[in-house]
Amino acid sequence: MVEKEERVRRYWTARAHDFGTVRKNELRDEISGRWTAEICARVPGDGPLDILDVGTGTGYFAILLSRLGHRLTGVDLTASMLEEARQAAGAEGVAPVFRLMDAQALDFPDGSFDAVVTRNLTWTLPNPEKAYREWFRVLRPGGVLINFDADYARNVRNGNQKASATTASGVYGHVGVTPELSRENAEITLSMPAADHERPAWDGELAEKTGFAAWEADLTAGARILRERDLSDAPLFLFAAVKGPNN
Repeated sequence: MVEKEERVRRYWTARAHDFGTVRKNELRDEISGRWTAEICARVPGDGPLDILDVGTGTGYFAILLSRLGHRLTGVDLTASMLEEARQAAGAEGVAPVFRLMDAQALDFPDGSFDAVVTRNLTWTLPNPEKAYREWFRVLRPGGVLINFDADYARNVRNGNQKASATTASGVYGHVGVTPELSRENAEITLSMPAADHERPAWDGELAEKTGFAAWEADLTAGARILRERDLSDAPLFLFAAVKGPNN
C-alpha cells in the first residue's frame, strides 16, 4: 500500500505545474459557477461553514468555496500540488489552509467539519474504505460528504485515456501528458481497488459500511457541469452522503 501511495505521489508531482495551469484557467471560466452551484445545493445551512477539501490538488474547490466566505482546509498527498494551490489562492485573494496529508489518515479531531468535498480522488486511493471512514469521522453530525468522481478504469480499458487532453489555455482536461505519463496513469488507475467495482453503487456500499445515514448518486452531474467535455466512457458522477444527527 505504501508503494502505491508513493507511486501516486510521484505521478502527481510530475503533473503538478501543468495541472495547476488548467485549474487556474478553470477558476476564471463560467464552469466554476456550475461546480459551485452543485456543491452549494448540498452543503448544510447558509452561514460560513468549516469545509475540508480532501485531495485538494492545486486548490480548485478550496478557492471556489473560500470565495463564498466558507472556512476551507485543503489537504493533499503531494507537496508540489499544494505549492501550486497556495500560489493560486494568493492570486485569487483568498486564504484557505493547505496541509500535506493522506486522505486515508486525516490528522483532525472527530467532528471538525460541516462538509467534506472531493474531486477525482477516490480512484487513486489504495484503501477507499479507510478513506470513507476518515471522512465520516471528521464530519459533524448532519454533515455531508460530496464526492465527484468517474469510472476512469473503464476509460482506460476502452483505450480512451487521452480523451480529456487539452491545451495550456484549456479550462478542463489534461495538458503536458507525455506517453510515459499516460502509461503511468493507466497503470495506476487499473491497480487501485476502484477499478474492480461498479461505481457509484460501490461508493454507496462503502458509505453504508462506514456509518453514513443516507446517500445519493447522481449520474447526470457531468452532463450539467462539464457538458460536452464529459467523457463518454467515464461520465462524471456526484456522490453525496450524510452523517446522521446522532452519530
